[in-house]
Amino acid sequence: MTALEWWLALSVMLFCIGAFGVLARRNVILIVMSLELMLNAVNIALVAIASFRAGSPAAGIMFSLFIITIAAAEVAIGLAIVVANYRTHRTVQADTFSELKG
Repeated sequence: MTALEWWLALSVMLFCIGAFGVLARRNVILIVMSLELMLNAVNIALVAIASFRAGSPAAGIMFSLFIITIAAAEVAIGLAIVVANYRTHRTVQADTFSELKG
C-alpha cells in the first residue's frame, strides 16, 4: 500500500467510528463529538489527497479550513441547543428532545 492509501484507510476508519457513534449513542454531547470525528476524517482525506496530487496542494487545505469553520459553527449552535434543553429537562439524552420535531 502506498502512503496515500494508508491515510485514506485511516480516514475511512475514523469516519466509520464517528458514524457508529452518531447512530448508537443517545447522549447529545457524544453525538456532537462523533460528528466532529467524522468531519476530521474528511479533513484527513482532503489533505492527504491534496498533498499527493500533482496540481495545487492548497485546494484540499482550503476545503479543510472551510470544513473546520463549519464545524466550529456546528459545535457552537449544537451546544447552545444542548444547554437550552438541559435547563428545561435536566438531561442530555437525545430521545427526550421531542420539542425539536416538526
